[in-house]
Amino acid sequence: MFEPSALSVAQRANVPPFQVMEVLSAANARQRVRGDVVSLAAGQPSSPAPSAVREAAAEALRRHPLGYTEQLGLPQLREAIAGHCARTYGLAADPAEVVATTGASGAFLLAFLSAFDPGDRVALARPGYPAYRNILAALGCEVVELPCDESTRFQPTTAMLEALDEPVRGLIVASPANPTGTVLTGDELAELASWCDRRGVQLISDEIYHGIEYGERLHSAREFSTEAIVVNSFSKLWCMTGWRLGWMLVPPRLRRAVDSLTGNFTLCPPAVSQHGAVAAFGAEVYAEVGEHVRRYETNRELLLTGLAELGIKRVAPADGAFYAYADIGELTDDSSAWCHRLLEETGVAVVPGVDFDPERGGRFVRMSYAGATEDIAEAVARLATWLR
Repeated sequence: MFEPSALSVAQRANVPPFQVMEVLSAANARQRVRGDVVSLAAGQPSSPAPSAVREAAAEALRRHPLGYTEQLGLPQLREAIAGHCARTYGLAADPAEVVATTGASGAFLLAFLSAFDPGDRVALARPGYPAYRNILAALGCEVVELPCDESTRFQPTTAMLEALDEPVRGLIVASPANPTGTVLTGDELAELASWCDRRGVQLISDEIYHGIEYGERLHSAREFSTEAIVVNSFSKLWCMTGWRLGWMLVPPRLRRAVDSLTGNFTLCPPAVSQHGAVAAFGAEVYAEVGEHVRRYETNRELLLTGLAELGIKRVAPADGAFYAYADIGELTDDSSAWCHRLLEETGVAVVPGVDFDPERGGRFVRMSYAGATEDIAEAVARLATWLR
């Protein structure tokens, strides 16, 4: 007789939960009951997709059967992305290098599977986006965390890589980074790319927050290495998180592998999202999302000023994205409990740093300022009352 107890859960599935989602669930539960939540938790814009994108998607629903597309994406979309890369970075991007993916998450899975084997050592910054660590672990790779802090603006350096006891097979960088919002300068990114090329290390550059910057223009890893894998997405700048559409720039040696993996894993990205995204690169869309970025900049100044007035002055340099990664070590060493108490007592939702840094995250929180300006002001006011 079949015994269900004989079945087991795969060891590779034993990865930590994403605590950001747990905070969001708690915030949503409170909102349903009390309706008073101000959320600085979600790492997504509060605005809808650009109007031209929504209109293009609606037209596609009317005119197209929306069956499977080519595995690597609609040709017209890949051409549009290549054009965007040429205009933004001066890259002579071949549309054949462009792969449309099911969100940036799908791109990371394809990148890791095509470039790394089980047991390969892959380096990344800590703090950093937890899905890098957890996907790599699920695939059997060894994660090598590079402890980063204020001294390197929370970004990895070649000195850290040189100091490792054993060589690595890959390096993941993010600029602007989640959760810190810090940026690699062109010189810093060039140095990391050169280091990887000289040693045969696969560089994977997360560029999903490109376009959301508040200082010097951002650089793509492809400006410095044709062997780098670049991951980008329509989620952040274009406010299309739920559309689940991203893209990669893939070096020729990996293209066949990525093509085969895509065909077996997802067949293709969502068709309606692809048709909509073809319209994402017009002048009117750039102007529309540019307005959002200006709002984020206003919110950034409001939040950072408010935190400083409350004595929370150790915040990572928020040069891009829409996050403030704040050191609250003088208030608590258990940021998870602190965030839950803040939500319960004030209705303000922020997320604990332990998601992003299992070692030191107990003294950090991440606050998103992607929402409405009045929400940022209200959150700061409630936090001030609570702390005082």
